[in-house]
Amino acid sequence: MKFTLSWLKTHLDTQASLDDIVYALTDLGLEVEGISDPTAKLKSFTLAKVVHAEQHPDADRLRVCRVQTDEGEKQIVCGAPNAREGITVVLCKPGDYVPGIDTTLGIGKIRGVESHGMMASERELELSEEHDGIIELPSGEVGDRFVDWLAANRPAQVDPMIHIKITPNRPDALGVRGIARDLAARGLGTLRPLAVTPVPGTFTNPVNLRLETPACPLFAGRVIRNVTNGPSPAWLQARLRAIGLRPISTLVDITNLFTFDLNRPLHVFDAAKVQGDLVVRAAREGEELLALDGKTYALREGMVVIADDAGIESLGGIMGGETSGCTETTTDVYLEAAYFDPITTATTGRALKINSDARYRFERGIDPAFTLDGMELATRMILDLCGGEASEVQVAGAVPDTARAYRLDTDRVVSLVGMDIPADEQRATLTALGFRLEGDMAHVPSWRPDVLGEADLVEEIARVASLTKLQGTPLPRNQPGVPRPILTPLQQRERAARRMIAGLGYNECVTYSFINAADAAMFGGGQDAVRVENPISSEMTHLRPDLLPGLLRAAARNQARGFADLALFEVGPAFTGGEPGEQVLQATGLLVGASAQRDTFASRRLVDVYDAKSDAEAVLATLGAPAKVQVSRKVASWWHPGRSGVIGLGPNMLATFGEVHPRVLQAMDVKGPAVAFTIQIAAIPYPKVKTPTRAALKLSDLQAVDRDFAFVVDNRIEALTLVNAAAGADKVLIESVRVFDQFTGEKAESQMGAGKKSIALTVRLQPTDKTLTEAEIEAVSAKVVEKVAKATGGTLRA
Repeated sequence: MKFTLSWLKTHLDTQASLDDIVYALTDLGLEVEGISDPTAKLKSFTLAKVVHAEQHPDADRLRVCRVQTDEGEKQIVCGAPNAREGITVVLCKPGDYVPGIDTTLGIGKIRGVESHGMMASERELELSEEHDGIIELPSGEVGDRFVDWLAANRPAQVDPMIHIKITPNRPDALGVRGIARDLAARGLGTLRPLAVTPVPGTFTNPVNLRLETPACPLFAGRVIRNVTNGPSPAWLQARLRAIGLRPISTLVDITNLFTFDLNRPLHVFDAAKVQGDLVVRAAREGEELLALDGKTYALREGMVVIADDAGIESLGGIMGGETSGCTETTTDVYLEAAYFDPITTATTGRALKINSDARYRFERGIDPAFTLDGMELATRMILDLCGGEASEVQVAGAVPDTARAYRLDTDRVVSLVGMDIPADEQRATLTALGFRLEGDMAHVPSWRPDVLGEADLVEEIARVASLTKLQGTPLPRNQPGVPRPILTPLQQRERAARRMIAGLGYNECVTYSFINAADAAMFGGGQDAVRVENPISSEMTHLRPDLLPGLLRAAARNQARGFADLALFEVGPAFTGGEPGEQVLQATGLLVGASAQRDTFASRRLVDVYDAKSDAEAVLATLGAPAKVQVSRKVASWWHPGRSGVIGLGPNMLATFGEVHPRVLQAMDVKGPAVAFTIQIAAIPYPKVKTPTRAALKLSDLQAVDRDFAFVVDNRIEALTLVNAAAGADKVLIESVRVFDQFTGEKAESQMGAGKKSIALTVRLQPTDKTLTEAEIEAVSAKVVEKVAKATGGTLRA
């Protein structure tokens, strides 16, 4: 929305400065996008006087002038026919930039005669299109600034233009009067009254009118005959040019003025070109309209049109037709004022790709109650500027009922926006904005379709009072001490898992929750229950059953771009079904390639299952999982069957780790090796005792004792079985058990027998109350041998 400062002052009686107005507009929610100051490009130009002019010796159309300037007398060569002695002119000196010719002047020679600048025309200064001669000023002293002369004599030509951004919920601000109303409510002036005096009709309207579509609930028209449609007055042309509109003719310029001035789109038909009656109806399939923009539009069934006996004359609320358009020869005009349905107007404009000022306003919702008043005001202006006489007004339909009222609770301003505004000031604000107050009820004006509830009343009061006055106030503390945590235990675990995995050197990914059917089936999903009815693409048809496919796809894309060694992770939901609650929270990490970069000092090796296992154990420890867990090989099909495992507590699976199956890597186009882990965050049991801190550190001053054992067992026996058996020999004294050696292969079988291997354990005994004797150590050692033998059938290696 664009308007000039002087235009605004035709509705707002104010002494406020431009800066104050601009600040208030933005603060009121009408954001100022820019200000165009015409004086900025004219500030260097001064007034001068031609003291002598004579014919150029070598050119018939040039004159050599001596010009009195503030820097003394200068010689200027000029080609204007009105360059003569005694006139006051606008001087452009060497070094000045002339906007109309996009040139910076210098001292030059024209046909051998030196020239020190130029005397400008209006077009060269972008004041108008006048270029028949240089500017002749009726007053002014030599050396005066031209912008000062303009401000005193032609203020419209130095009027600042303000460009504001209008949000879709404020159609009332698409007229200068609506903007002035907001500024008046803020206190920057007084809204000038708008007197509407009906123009009595002196003859019967010769054009009959019919209304046949609910998409146009109100249509009014009248004929004004014997008008003179020439160029519009200078003030009207200047006002339109200032906002970027091209003046056309008085009748058309008046309709454009009302569109921007009062947010009241109008249309004028050449009454002599209207054949028969006018009917407002829905378009029929196959009909066409040659519009005022020179384009022919194929209309669709249901679009609102105004037609006569010869065909369609206008597209309702959007654009008129060229056939019945007004020209300079128009003597009888039919003036239309109507209200069109916003949804129908928007749908039609989008379908035909027509953007017009009328459509922009109708689709946002103009004031339906101002329709007839707008016609009367436009009629009066046409009679004043074009002459003629007006017929009676014919009205079809009725003004749509927009009456509604909401209770004004003056205490809600504090509870909703935290501003303490006196009740009298609240009521005064709403009254200034056009609301009608009856007791506690506020009746919404017809030009505010966006006010739809009590909260909107509070919003109007707060924005006029200025939200910049809102002071930050801390929330009251009802109870002393540490407040209760806001995050749930599961949210706290999710945060801890994310921080821990990132600390291990992984880069976080956020992938889509949707994957394609093939990937979903590969990871145990793809059922109809998790299929998306309206996927955004063919590669996002199912909810993901696991986080791993998204990470593998991300790894493949990175490898395709030259990044071979990757450490990626994601924390998020995986879906077991399509109903609420059928999802689990996972934390998944993926390692691809080598464990270190190639350099002189790093030990570069390919990642393996133990990298994934150690990272999984670190995350589990951070999330509070018990130290003693079981590891099994009952993994899902997308894991390598011999190089993966499940960490659990009985049947409760906490995590899975290992190599990704080669078949999956091939399908995902990932170049291995690739290892991963998946933590089931919600499956980790919570501690029975909830304490805000970690358990106390327990240390013993007594010396620990290490004993080594080497057991001969079958090849099929896992080392973990031995570790768990040895740890159970004495749960009080035995602090830890770890494997430090494994002897397998043909050489081992030649010494220990076919199908045998040797596993060596270190068992650490940590006394807490006294130093262990040799007998006590031997007793515990015997229990270790016994437990391992019972669990595995193994024997001590000789």
